[in-house]
Amino acid sequence: MSLQYHLQIREGDVAPYVLLPGDPARVAKVASLWEEAHEVAHSREHVTYTGVYKGMPISCTSTGMGCPSTSIAMEELARCGAKTFLRIGTCGTFQDYIENGDIVIFDSAMRMDGASKTYAPIEFPAVASTDVVNACVKALKKLGQRVHVGTTRSADTFYACHSKPGSSFNGYWQSSWANFFDDLRRMNVIAAEMEASVIFVLARVWGLRAGGISVVMDNVCKVAGESGQFDPNEGLDHDDSYIDKLNLAGCESLHALYEMDLNRESII
Repeated sequence: MSLQYHLQIREGDVAPYVLLPGDPARVAKVASLWEEAHEVAHSREHVTYTGVYKGMPISCTSTGMGCPSTSIAMEELARCGAKTFLRIGTCGTFQDYIENGDIVIFDSAMRMDGASKTYAPIEFPAVASTDVVNACVKALKKLGQRVHVGTTRSADTFYACHSKPGSSFNGYWQSSWANFFDDLRRMNVIAAEMEASVIFVLARVWGLRAGGISVVMDNVCKVAGESGQFDPNEGLDHDDSYIDKLNLAGCESLHALYEMDLNRESII
């Protein structure tokens, strides 16, 4: 197989089990938890490492921000042998009972992105693999983490729709979203992020497996900072230990799935 255009990887470069952070700087941090690790490629926003974690072949590729670049990463990873994807990222929450530093497991996603609609109609659900969700729950309980399972809202924008406001231009489009976050809270949506929907749709369409976990950095219904406007430098919780906890949770979740797969094979 030829070298993939964006990720600069070939078949054999990646393992069947792949972690997907957004930030390329996080990939080396994730790989530092493995027994064996080496950098495969570094191209654009995509950094790929492959190695071994507790006997499991594992890879980690950064997706960049949002569904378009994430879909590109998944396309090229799947062509090179990736079978199971686990998104590990940061998110906000709409729910007051969820605290900063908690881990949320996504079993489904609202498709408020554009990329997934080019692969399947909006009626097609964005749902995680049951195997992956169960493995995440098992691993995170074992780690003693505060965990919540539910639906996330995946969108293409970070600042838009904040009624604080968040966008540089508080124009007429903003006013129609004044109650948007409160509506999502009432619908029991637990998280806000930018990638899960396309990951779930693509994996389901292709007959592969995918899931997602994220660490909570803020409550998007409340965060406004001292300025009274949405400012991520003021309002988000920038605790580095949250990312360390997330990285370990991702590795342990995939390993729990790996053990489940081995036991299933031994039974068969």
